[in-house]
Amino acid sequence: MNARGRSLAWSAAGAAIVLYTLFPVAWIVSLSFKRSEDVHDRRFLPRVFTLENYRSVFETDLFVSALRNSVVVAFGSTFLSVSLSALAAYAIARLSFPGKKWILSAALVTAMFPGISLVGPLFDLWRRVGLYDTWLGLILPYTALTLPLGIWTLTGFFREIPWEVEQAAEVDGATRFQAFRRVIVPLALPGVVTAAILIFLFAWNDFLFGISLTSSDRARPVPAALAFFTGASQFQQPTAALSAAAVVVTVPVVILTLAFQRKIMAGLTAGAVKG
Repeated sequence: MNARGRSLAWSAAGAAIVLYTLFPVAWIVSLSFKRSEDVHDRRFLPRVFTLENYRSVFETDLFVSALRNSVVVAFGSTFLSVSLSALAAYAIARLSFPGKKWILSAALVTAMFPGISLVGPLFDLWRRVGLYDTWLGLILPYTALTLPLGIWTLTGFFREIPWEVEQAAEVDGATRFQAFRRVIVPLALPGVVTAAILIFLFAWNDFLFGISLTSSDRARPVPAALAFFTGASQFQQPTAALSAAAVVVTVPVVILTLAFQRKIMAGLTAGAVKG
């Protein structure tokens, strides 16, 4: 097979993989525009396009409150985790102190703990201290679980930034923190964006902690709230409404990924090539 044939074969294989991956998503989008009576129709495209499912979703207090909770929890945990991991990564990359080499190993070990093993102790602790069924009760676990990811990502970026850049800022009168905030962080922006997007996706999509550490609409996020969707009667499954809700929840993730795709790619591939 010549080079052109190999190129066509790889392109065909890539297209097949993309179609296989996107087909479930396309099917959910199609279901969201179908009428309830047409949900079990095997046709891919709806017989009649309708926006009734989207209207019903946004008219449901359960979904609206859950969407608000997801926004607050996801952005809150992302901001807190990125801020703390940036400070920790800077200390590991720039400062000398005893035990520095063990911090990354400890962070990696922490990230290996399965979430289900933490739910029971957190449930009991949160009930005792009053954090159960609150935004903060979800933000703190998400921050703790995503800190290792942020530290590992940002440490590599901070190590690649030359010392001379920071020293030049200090010569111009900047303090160490000012040099970190105004020079180091902007230069490591691809890594910061990458860590922020990955942390946001974890908090936005999490179901385990959302269903275990909440008991009402007060703090329950969207992934957990979807489990409580009901149809018009006990004999009806809200498949179309669930599909519409899934599309609404997926839209912010798609927008963020498309808006920052270049920075995400730069962050994920940084350090892959030396020289």
